Amino acid sequence: MTLNKQILLDKIATKNATIAVLGLGYVGLPLAIAFAEKGFQTIGFDISRQAVKRLQGGCSTVMDMSDVRVQRMLSCGLFEATNEEERLADADVFIICVPTPLNASHEPDVTSIRASVQSIQRQVKRAAVISLESTTYPGCTKEMILEPLVDAGWVLDEELFVCFSPERIDPGNKVYQTENTPKVLGGVSEASIQLGTAIYEQIIDTVIPVSSTEVAEMSKLLENTFRCINIAFMNEMSLLCDRLNIDIWETLDAAETKPFGFMRFNPGPGVGGHCIPLDPMYLSWKAKQANFFSRFIETAQDINSNMPKEVVNKAVKLLNEARKAVNGSRVLLMGMSYKKDINDLRESPSLAIYEELKRLGAEVQYCDPYVASFLDKQNVRVYGEALSTVQFHQYDLVILLTNHSDFKMAEISEQAANLLDTRNMVKNSLPKVFA
Repeated sequence: MTLNKQILLDKIATKNATIAVLGLGYVGLPLAIAFAEKGFQTIGFDISRQAVKRLQGGCSTVMDMSDVRVQRMLSCGLFEATNEEERLADADVFIICVPTPLNASHEPDVTSIRASVQSIQRQVKRAAVISLESTTYPGCTKEMILEPLVDAGWVLDEELFVCFSPERIDPGNKVYQTENTPKVLGGVSEASIQLGTAIYEQIIDTVIPVSSTEVAEMSKLLENTFRCINIAFMNEMSLLCDRLNIDIWETLDAAETKPFGFMRFNPGPGVGGHCIPLDPMYLSWKAKQANFFSRFIETAQDINSNMPKEVVNKAVKLLNEARKAVNGSRVLLMGMSYKKDINDLRESPSLAIYEELKRLGAEVQYCDPYVASFLDKQNVRVYGEALSTVQFHQYDLVILLTNHSDFKMAEISEQAANLLDTRNMVKNSLPKVFA
């Protein structure tokens, strides 16, 4: 065992290690607060001055983290939010939780990871543990962290310990949160795995070490690609059932009674969030680098990305049946966020449905208790109608897109002249998208 490894292990065990979390979004902020609440001095670093200012004022920047928890850790001095790179010099452990989107060519954009590593390299002058949590392709941890730092003179297992531990945040989930969600961790060396495990065991109930960063990276992509493909299958079956005039929801309820060999996934208007729409594309890109074409992934992406158009087509059909043209019709979208009871608009299919209906000439309004406004494709801010004042009967068509708990379905179904239900929120009420 190297001296630096033992020093770091001792610091972690005695809570004398300083933790730096780079990126204070849905993943980073809960992680930073969790470490602070366990007694670790924690530095939260983010390049967004607005986010840092809000946090310094005791205001959380994500729904799943209360202001009270942030304020408590600020007041006791265990958490600080900063955009000053120099503060990273005080840390022993660095956890990177920055965005990893796709670029215009649908290739991984690792710009933020690269920038984070460069910041660490400029500021840190002692042995450090670096853990990447941002979702990316197999091999990225070595390419973006290990190799550049080794090339810069850092010695693996002496000055440098590198891990990948994929985030498993599920926004809005009241049952599984940071502490009780099992955490996979891979390292570039045995020493890295041991240190990474020691770190995360301070805040996570169950840590699952795996043999390499590649296994950990692949596991995250496998999890979400599995979900993407199964949702796509159900979306396709919902379209088939609609064509055959069979209720997909009753069919799913029947199939779910089998106690083995069946796992339920529900159809819907499309997929949203950062994970399900994007993670399979990382895997598909990496597969192509290895001269491998994944037909399942490509087909699933095609089906899921086409679902907003299917919803619009159904809306046009329902309006036609009511002897109304979509051009000039008043349409109300219920729900803009990609899933229930959160304010996250990332990749939300509701946005695509909104834009397509507008393009066809409809007068589109929306109601979402979690989304006060959003920017459309023309960069124009669109404001929603308050749930307390919306008059459903004034619209030619109401489309249920997000199954928010605040929506009173009996009231909506009673007042709406025409109702399009993409989430089976109004049981046994026709017309539905998938009925």
